[in-house]
Amino acid sequence: MDKIIKFESQKEAQGFFGAHDFNTRSIEKELKVKLTLRGDYLKISGTAANIKKAGQLVEHLLDGLRSGNEEIGRSDLSCLISNLKTNNPKQQITGLDTGITRTSGGKHIGPKTAGQNEYVEAIKKHDIVFGIGPAGTGKTYLAMACAVEALRKQEVRRIILTRPAIEAGESLGFLPGDMQAKISPYLRPLYDALYDMMEAERIEKYIETGIIEVAPLAYMRGRTLNDAFIILDEAQNCTAEQMKMFLTRLGFDSKAVITGDMTQSDLPNARPIGLLQAQDILKEIKGIKFIYFSGSDVVRHALVQRIIEAYEKTVR
Repeated sequence: MDKIIKFESQKEAQGFFGAHDFNTRSIEKELKVKLTLRGDYLKISGTAANIKKAGQLVEHLLDGLRSGNEEIGRSDLSCLISNLKTNNPKQQITGLDTGITRTSGGKHIGPKTAGQNEYVEAIKKHDIVFGIGPAGTGKTYLAMACAVEALRKQEVRRIILTRPAIEAGESLGFLPGDMQAKISPYLRPLYDALYDMMEAERIEKYIETGIIEVAPLAYMRGRTLNDAFIILDEAQNCTAEQMKMFLTRLGFDSKAVITGDMTQSDLPNARPIGLLQAQDILKEIKGIKFIYFSGSDVVRHALVQRIIEAYEKTVR
């Protein structure tokens, strides 16, 4: 039994096969099928079940190429294959053709797992969303993509990015430089995501004019944040008092996304974790949504997913 799929152009076929046929070799290896190019047609051979999965994947990848992607990223392909191989019916093929926004280089940014898709949908529908889960699940990156797109669509007037300035027990007072130099390393991951989605000149202009603000959590005290998309990153390092302070900053026409990993808190043992307390207090409030990620939502090197799963088993 075979399945035949037609390419629209030679360029499309080249984009699908990838450098040194990496994409097709990966699909063949992981989904146990044989891919053969005959003119403008791709033949998929194998068992009926494997052909069905591979056919879904090929058509999805082609949809992504036809919607503007110039190439298929290795991480995208790896994640899509992983989703197809799972027996969880909630896992979907998603990502390449359902982008939230684009990188400064024109590549789609969007959810790649069912968990990520649920997260993005929650951000669209709720004013406060908590994204809780391990590293590599796209909690901050996808929230940033939603924020950038909301700004582009003029749904908000500014983006505010913040995180608590605490890291592995270090004290800001012992770090060299002025206050800006002290806090810069803590905010670097937020800048990294931002520069991936916007041109540097535009970011610098927006920061100068206050359209984009990146600041430590302490700078949020006493403010009311209207017409803003606010992201609180590394929320597992918030105390209970800081979390309450942040959540009560939300003003009119604003949206807040709070991200964190309960297993990575650097707070002293005596201090209650604000993220954990918020989960218990706010879980029943309408308009607030909690999304929980797992190892299956990791979009990094395959070993990262295995490491997270190994730790989860050990903790249990």
